[in-house]
Amino acid sequence: MARKPAAALKPLQLAAAAPYGVVLRALEAPPAAAPTAAELWAAVHLSSPDPAAQLERLALRAAEYTPRVSLEPPDGVLLEVRGSLQLFAGVAGLERALREECRQLGIAVVLAFAPTPLAALVLARAHRPLAALDPAQLVSTLAPLPLKALRWPEEIRARLARSGVRTIGAALRLPRAAFARRFGIAQLATLDALTGRAPDLRRAYQAPVRFRRRCELSCELEDHAAILQSLAPLFAALGEFLTSRQCGVAGLECLLTHRHSPATHCVLRLATPAADIRRLEELLGERLSALPLPEPVRGCELRSDELVPYRPECPHLWQPGEHGGGVVGEASGLLERLRARLGEDAVYGLTLLEGHRPEKAWGRTGPPAAAGTAARRAARQAAAALHRPAHRRPLWLLPAPLSLAVRDGLPRRRGLLRLIGEPERIETGWWDGEEIERDYYTATDSRGVLLWVFRERQAPHHWYLHGVFG
Repeated sequence: MARKPAAALKPLQLAAAAPYGVVLRALEAPPAAAPTAAELWAAVHLSSPDPAAQLERLALRAAEYTPRVSLEPPDGVLLEVRGSLQLFAGVAGLERALREECRQLGIAVVLAFAPTPLAALVLARAHRPLAALDPAQLVSTLAPLPLKALRWPEEIRARLARSGVRTIGAALRLPRAAFARRFGIAQLATLDALTGRAPDLRRAYQAPVRFRRRCELSCELEDHAAILQSLAPLFAALGEFLTSRQCGVAGLECLLTHRHSPATHCVLRLATPAADIRRLEELLGERLSALPLPEPVRGCELRSDELVPYRPECPHLWQPGEHGGGVVGEASGLLERLRARLGEDAVYGLTLLEGHRPEKAWGRTGPPAAAGTAARRAARQAAAALHRPAHRRPLWLLPAPLSLAVRDGLPRRRGLLRLIGEPERIETGWWDGEEIERDYYTATDSRGVLLWVFRERQAPHHWYLHGVFG
């Protein structure tokens, strides 16, 4: 009996489990018809040392040429450009425009065009700046390319190499059934998407939405109140923009242009996302009032950070200050006012560090955020740790320990100090030359103020004040 040709065999796929085993059924192969010319994809392969950092910038520029842009991390961007060819006088004109955009961004790229997205990407990865425009010639164009351009797992490529298969053309010539059995259905599906046998759907890149509006003034202004009043139409447009999208902003930037001097930047950072235009206008006014102007203002521009989902705070049963009611909103407003009036660097957050020495157990962080659920939980845990009997420490530490007077071996400050509880012994820091050996006590003075004092364990056993409890 004549055997069926191997090329006609169909790969097997697991189906529903039977009572006594597993049912196998044939995996239908896609039709072998050539892909249609309905689509044309351009692939941009970034050959710079750090391509991942440039993907977003390149995708934003690519969105000006076509609405169908896809990111292929870490070093690729895909564009469907069939509908854009007539705007650039064909593929050559579009290629020149894309290369010029990449040159302005300072990015080294390889461009390739093909009827399928994966084919264009493979051509660019293989550094073959070709244009495989004819679907009938797609396979012959891809055949000499190495399998490395498909980025299959190293183990599969090594097994194929041992069988003498090192190019895409050699992989396409293998029997489909045997290929699927030995190397997996996923790799067979990749070949089908490469040649157009199966659809290749790509996730569209969505550029971050930001607000940007500009107005030219009818006359030059120097008064801060008048400048803020001229920004009112821009804030009204921002309110409509946020309301229509049900979003908020975490920051604003105002640019004030002058006749001869560079533009003045006024940046506002918020503790929590906000959509209340009156609140944003008031905070920006605080920042503007403290901003020196080199020259009168000729124009204004208002920009926003990337939009974020806005969830208004639910009203509390308790009034602010009662059982923690309204704490989040009050804290956010206080942080924003302090930063608007004093500057970004004047308000910062604190974080706990892994260190036993009190002066090295905390550090300064960036601008603090509002207390959310996770932050409140962390604060409660930290407070619980600070109030354990053996580890109770004050939040207010002196810049340097203050030496105390001693009488009869006991410390004095506005009279004799009364020591409370057992001491906490800290011996650490021998590895970096800042070794300490101290016994810390909680003490109270004649006015009832709780102090944190320590006694050196080394002679002459001086007493020092290191912190004050709130």
